[in-house]
Amino acid sequence: MRTARAIVVAGAAAGVLVTPAGIAAADMTAAETIANLEAQGYTVNIDRVGAGPLSDCVVTNVRNPQTNSEYVGVVGDDEPGAVRVITSQTISVSLNCT
Repeated sequence: MRTARAIVVAGAAAGVLVTPAGIAAADMTAAETIANLEAQGYTVNIDRVGAGPLSDCVVTNVRNPQTNSEYVGVVGDDEPGAVRVITSQTISVSLNCT
């Protein structure tokens, strides 16, 4: 039981320390960048300049990754404790659509 708990704790800690991988590669479109972040579990907030279609937009900035978490109690172990669990993640993407 201790091994399972250690694995869960290590996995939870790793999830908290990881930053968005490959945030905005130069060859990615704005839509691909947003989809990539959403696939990583982020809720993406978009700041946009211009009224052009998304297909014409260029990502100018990706910022403010925020992770909200809470501690969940571990029961049924000889050493009760808590594990940090990510409840939501948000990130902001700025687009130039002029």
